[in-house]
Amino acid sequence: MIKVKKHGVVISPTTRFFEDRSVLNPGILQDGRTVHMIYRAINKEYMSALGYARFDGHRKLVERWSHPFLEASTAYESRGVEDPRITKIGDTIYVTYVAHDGKNAQICYLYGSDLFNLRRGGIIGPKIKYKDAAKLFDKKKLKDDYLFFEAYYRNYSGEDVLIWEKDGVIFPEKIRGKYVMTHRILPDIQIVAFKDFEDLKKQSFWREYLKEVHKHVMLENKYRFEERHIGGGAPPIKTKMGWLMIYHGVEESNINRVYHAAAALFDLNDPTKLISRLPYPLFSPDKSFELKGQVDSVVFPTGTAIFGDKLYIYYGAADTHIALASVNLDDLLDELRRYKTSRKR
Repeated sequence: MIKVKKHGVVISPTTRFFEDRSVLNPGILQDGRTVHMIYRAINKEYMSALGYARFDGHRKLVERWSHPFLEASTAYESRGVEDPRITKIGDTIYVTYVAHDGKNAQICYLYGSDLFNLRRGGIIGPKIKYKDAAKLFDKKKLKDDYLFFEAYYRNYSGEDVLIWEKDGVIFPEKIRGKYVMTHRILPDIQIVAFKDFEDLKKQSFWREYLKEVHKHVMLENKYRFEERHIGGGAPPIKTKMGWLMIYHGVEESNINRVYHAAAALFDLNDPTKLISRLPYPLFSPDKSFELKGQVDSVVFPTGTAIFGDKLYIYYGAADTHIALASVNLDDLLDELRRYKTSRKR
């Protein structure tokens, strides 16, 4: 098994008004030795905002804002903004995040050339009721779990709940002239290619997409440690062997859910083609700060940086702290090489 080193907590909650309950799930933008971190911050009223910190190297904290980087300001964000991921394509920075209005979770984005002067791009997911989406699904080509989660969220949030969308992660370059984003309609990870972000605001686009959502599944849950569902993690990393994706898998028991970090590799020219995946977790909650917190037994990877031969993985720990782990990148690729598959997905 691949060796992963855990470096411990790098950011914890403070007494500041916007982060006095927990901090978690950071997006990372690396610029040489500088690591910019935009993270989810939750206050005592369970309202989420985004905070900002800056590191010299992988963990030397040199700046941390005493005010939010982004706060809710629209109706669809009325219960908070969550779980940012950061991608840079050319000179443009994209930050995807989840907006929550108390009922619906939807993927949104920010964009611009200056990290500190980004514009809101709005919702880029299907604003389609779950019950209507279920009518569009090709049920002969999807597993029953899709309908299980449709029923689960209708019961959880009401009959008019929209498709529960999270984990929007943009690839760091265009592929075949199109932007590519992974997203998650439970229980799998799907992929969508598009020419312009405006395409993702058209509900006609998403209705046609949902009719063939089985064709857009990038990765299915397969192993015990990801049996409930899987979801996107950090933006994919371009390597000599393919696109390396660090994602999360959720294991479920009668006692609790356990969130694990996982790794898979996809074809550079066609990222729907799975090359390999680890049949075991890359790492799992086993430290005290991962096992006990706002949500127990969680490691939730959302950002990476590379220094030398090491891949540093930033993750939410028990929905309370932000922690750091590292792995030798070549060793990880060699380990993935052992589990090559000829299957498309």
